[in-house]
Amino acid sequence: MDKIGIFYGTEKGLTAAMAQVMYRVLGDGIADAPVNVNQARVADLLQYQALILGVPSYGVGELPGRTTGSEEGNWEEFLFRLDEADLSGKRVALFGLGNQQKYYDRFASSLIHLYHYMVSYGAEVIGRWGTEGYHFTHSHAVIDQQFVGLVLDHHNQPELTKDRIITWLEQIKPALLEKLPQSH
Repeated sequence: MDKIGIFYGTEKGLTAAMAQVMYRVLGDGIADAPVNVNQARVADLLQYQALILGVPSYGVGELPGRTTGSEEGNWEEFLFRLDEADLSGKRVALFGLGNQQKYYDRFASSLIHLYHYMVSYGAEVIGRWGTEGYHFTHSHAVIDQQFVGLVLDHHNQPELTKDRIITWLEQIKPALLEKLPQSH
């Protein structure tokens, strides 16, 4: 595809809302409308060379899905269907949600699972994000003092959400556009 694909898992709709904000910021000219992974086929994701993937936090930093109590399918079920896929040549940016006050000891830890899956399937994961401005004691999603993707805490820092999204998209957009077949 000649656009950026945006896919997300969601439980209560907040990850979907953040994906919609990203879509609006990027614009229809370079991104397709976000798709919930519980309604996506593997072929839907594989058609893109540049992707933004979003995950809610769940449990004790688990990958959201039916085994963790999700009412609908989520990343767990989608990644099971993606098994043995080759994502070599694809560039992927990740974002995750978390609540740093309530889950300060495992803040946004579900994001690390998506990161490990994408790397194991051969994708180039971009879009690390600094931990400055957050208040937590531990997150599995931190490698080398940075989150493996954008982390949003819309519950406790809603006033920072849009600026964080815009700043992160400005950082990753050139690398994602580089993967598209035609120049934008």
